[in-house]
Amino acid sequence: RRILEVLDRYGHPVGIVTKSALVLRDLDILARMAKRNLVKVALSVTTLDPALARLMEPRAATPARRLDALRELAQAGVPTSVMVAPIIPAINDAEIERILDTAAARGAQGAGYVLLRLPLEVRDLFREWLMANFPDRYRHVFKLIRDMRGGKDYDPQFGNRMTGTGPVAWMIGRRFEAA
Repeated sequence: RRILEVLDRYGHPVGIVTKSALVLRDLDILARMAKRNLVKVALSVTTLDPALARLMEPRAATPARRLDALRELAQAGVPTSVMVAPIIPAINDAEIERILDTAAARGAQGAGYVLLRLPLEVRDLFREWLMANFPDRYRHVFKLIRDMRGGKDYDPQFGNRMTGTGPVAWMIGRRFEAA
């Protein structure tokens, strides 16, 4: 809060990307900054399914809570966006359109997406999580990830690391654009 107060006092712009509905604690400052075009807030919504959300992000706000926060921010005049992130093929990619429609209905003015990234030790954590929660999809998910990452689990190349390459990544990108 104190950082936002300083940014507000000195007219310095800020963008916030979060999974937390706690951003509403500072709604008074954010609304004040929004009147001077100094702030934007993006909330990440990975899924609309509460059970899947609990598996994917056990300590994050529920999808409903994030969407409520999006609505409250928009109603207060704060420019908002939704981030569909991460998109995991064969796990939550079927929800892209519903997430975007729901966020737009709550006042989101923009949207972005990020395909699952598996740098360094994240890959091993994701493998364990996937095997524990979706063992029947394990091989298929990793095949799709590698199809989008030039045959590898991860591609750090700027411009590719967030959106991937190849037919599967292209299809996800077109679906996102159309929605």
